[in-house]
Amino acid sequence: MTANEDQEMELEALRSIYEGDEGFKEVSPVSFQFRIGGLEDTKAFILDITWPETYPDTAPQISLDAFFNNRISVETKQLILSKLEQQVEANLGTAMMYTLFEWAKDNQEALMENHKPVMSTASTSSSEVTNTISTAKKKEKKEQLTKAQKRRIINRTDNKGELPRGWNWVDVIKLSKTGGKDDD
Repeated sequence: MTANEDQEMELEALRSIYEGDEGFKEVSPVSFQFRIGGLEDTKAFILDITWPETYPDTAPQISLDAFFNNRISVETKQLILSKLEQQVEANLGTAMMYTLFEWAKDNQEALMENHKPVMSTASTSSSEVTNTISTAKKKEKKEQLTKAQKRRIINRTDNKGELPRGWNWVDVIKLSKTGGKDDD
């Protein structure tokens, strides 16, 4: 089989295995992101993996440069990448994405045991972000009207903002035209 056929088969398998999994994201047919751990987990990280043209015969490019990983120290990132490189070397020539993802999930604690969160001055804590989001959701959105809708409302009202008497009345139709009783 050619490398492209292997890639297509592995892509199909990944789509079926991780369908509905919030941790898996297909960025493109040759680029993937996989979150190891939950969103609230302080030891969670995202793997960015890109296939070169000759994958699986050559190693995929693995990166931890996602913004989500900014709180992980450089030393911890290097440890994770070196351990993943060992797994790649052991599986070279075969479809290895599932193996890498599952190995990283199984060994998350060992990979992140020396992890000390890095806080930059620009970052905010997750509780601050959660509070901001919850207050934003509490505020109800005021209905936005277009200029044309506002103009129609103004045209229907008098100068005091009240609708004129009978604005929604229906014309009275003569009963004789609707089939009422005839005296003939």
